[in-house]
Amino acid sequence: MRLRYRGGRPAASDILPALIDARCEGMDGTGGMEDREALEILLSDLRSEHRDLDDVIERLAEALPFDQLRLQRLKKRKLQLRDRIQQAESSLYPDIIA
Repeated sequence: MRLRYRGGRPAASDILPALIDARCEGMDGTGGMEDREALEILLSDLRSEHRDLDDVIERLAEALPFDQLRLQRLKKRKLQLRDRIQQAESSLYPDIIA
């Protein structure tokens, strides 16, 4: 897997699936406090990237003429980020029905 770097560390969208898989499998057996902290950091990065994409999409739509294909790709990427954010949130805060 090729990692993209953002701010001196790999992009959250590249690492998140592996961390979620490791957490779900309970690989460390310690309750995953380090994994939880890493997921919180990655969740923050994903939210930041999602907001950035929202700004880019808004600016691109305002500028005429705009590239429809680029706009569609950015919107698709934003939806993918939203899915990963929800996946990370569900991993951090599982639904516990009491």
